Amino acid sequence: MEMKQPEMMNREDGGEHEKEQESQENGRLVADSVAEKGQKSCSGPGQVSNGYPSTSPQSPRDGAGAGTDRDSTPGAFRTLVVQQTSLDPPRETWSKKMDFLLSVIGYAVDLGNVWRFPYICYQNGGGAFLLPYLLMAVFGGVPLFYMELALGQFHRSGCISIWKHICPIFKGIGFAICIIALYIAFYYNTIMAWALYYLLSSFRATLPWTTCTNQWNTPNCTHYLSTDLNVSWTNYSISPAEEFYIRQVLQVHLSPGLHQLGWVSWQLALCLLFIFTVVYFSIWKGVKTSGKVVWVTATFPYLVLLILLIRGATLPGAWRGVVFYLKPDWSKLLTTTVWLDAAAQIFFSLGPGFGVLLAFASYNPFHNNCYKDALVTSSVNCLTSFLSGFVIFTVLGYMAEMRQQRVETVAKDAGPSLLFIIYAEAIANMPAATFFAIIFFLMIIMLGLDSTFAGLEGVITAMLDEFPHLLARRREWFVLGLVCVCYLGALSTLTYGGAFVVKLFEEYATGPAVITVVFLEVIAVSWFYGTTRFCNDVQLMLGFAPGVFWRVCWVAICPCFLLFIIGSFLAFPPEVRLFDYLYPFWTTVLGYCIGVSSFICVPSYMVYHLVTTKGTFKQRLLKSITPEAPGSSGPQRDTIVITNAV
Repeated sequence: MEMKQPEMMNREDGGEHEKEQESQENGRLVADSVAEKGQKSCSGPGQVSNGYPSTSPQSPRDGAGAGTDRDSTPGAFRTLVVQQTSLDPPRETWSKKMDFLLSVIGYAVDLGNVWRFPYICYQNGGGAFLLPYLLMAVFGGVPLFYMELALGQFHRSGCISIWKHICPIFKGIGFAICIIALYIAFYYNTIMAWALYYLLSSFRATLPWTTCTNQWNTPNCTHYLSTDLNVSWTNYSISPAEEFYIRQVLQVHLSPGLHQLGWVSWQLALCLLFIFTVVYFSIWKGVKTSGKVVWVTATFPYLVLLILLIRGATLPGAWRGVVFYLKPDWSKLLTTTVWLDAAAQIFFSLGPGFGVLLAFASYNPFHNNCYKDALVTSSVNCLTSFLSGFVIFTVLGYMAEMRQQRVETVAKDAGPSLLFIIYAEAIANMPAATFFAIIFFLMIIMLGLDSTFAGLEGVITAMLDEFPHLLARRREWFVLGLVCVCYLGALSTLTYGGAFVVKLFEEYATGPAVITVVFLEVIAVSWFYGTTRFCNDVQLMLGFAPGVFWRVCWVAICPCFLLFIIGSFLAFPPEVRLFDYLYPFWTTVLGYCIGVSSFICVPSYMVYHLVTTKGTFKQRLLKSITPEAPGSSGPQRDTIVITNAV
């Protein structure tokens, strides 16, 4: 039997005869006055726990009635179906499934895949590092990735309002995630501003970081190209690429440290303004627009990586870099550092806990196969990291061959320096250097934009779901205000000592806080909400329940995985150094304060929720860990739809 959605319309006083005639034509009767007649609506097996109506195609129980009633004619039956209709506008969805996949891939594949994974891989035993990396991915990263996609898709909520469906007392996790996302926006986009500065500087015949005759160069600058056979490289030599990055782009030499940052660089301020302008017009309308933008920003980096891989493989000495990259050192596996680095790398690479996966999945159809999506996107992310290692180390092998040095000497720089100094210098020595410089720095910008879209969308979705009546119709203005706040917060990273601020935020403001937040998230879902209930939700969506492996990971392995990272960070705090500047002790205290400023939302909200909830302490505590009933938080109405059974 084909059932069509009944039309709800206002009617004049037309009498019952006209209504009955229309119901006979359509095969259904809309009983708007049932409540007045004393009849109660049913909420039986036709309604699922997340508030989906049983008549909606979103529910797997299509066609199942909530009850039966006999018609006046003997032997005829009518099916009573209960439909819950919200007064709020319907939730936005992705235009295409590929929009969602590309958005998730673009979020997961970021700048860290290009500079962090290759460096950590060779530092921790080369090919031997792949073993702990894969183990941490299988038992830690992918289960967390899958869990967040399933939660977001089932409850269709952002990282704040979703907790009323899971465990209300943990709602502070959502606010902490939003603050962490703001901290990331304060420094992450500055790296794209550096890349934009490089991109604009590349539109000339001779790249500016290839010569030592510029005003920012020093006497130690050594013009060293493959054709300069009479020039020797010494320990005191500084490449023009390094001086361009440090003295022209960052201007770090004008700042003695974090205690005196200096003035804002107007060139970088304009570059960052352009970046945020692109970000705003990409996300201001929601996933309908950002889902189209990622078709370019998520696919273009793979084209550039392929071009650079082919070019790097043809360079002299490329094999030296590949051997250094993959040569296994199995003794490294006996050290704790390798396993810690593998766990941290896979966690920050896949990116659970930032609210992004919850937000993206909340715009999916209810029956979308998020299990398959989790496996596909996480696999693409890991393979991209592995591919990026070849792109980087073929060029490092070439640089070592050209300088007649060991590969580890050339690869001493990590983080952005690996891209903006070593790789930029290698590009300058290639034929058609201008072309390769343009596409490379354009790729860096594209990789960063994807992650920025995702991070801000996580905050936007969370706030719009939490305050729908205030912000739902003002999305454009809210996004504009959010972007302005992010730009103003990033001004400290645009100063002469801005690179020191970027490093401080990267080390302290996000890492420990987000790992702790995700640990509490797993505990809340697995132990308070319950693995059985969560698996039943997944079965309702996908038609099959997660297996024993996933249940064990969520209950035990993932919490231990996260505790291992947290404990190692607290036991062995990193020694933060950038260039020749060693961060003093007071900056460590400042970094921990920034990290705690976001996490403090979790215990603060717990106290607030217990204080404001009515009842005895036991009643308040029980209510705080019990999911709220669907429909209790907003105005909704019930519609009784009666259809003739065939």
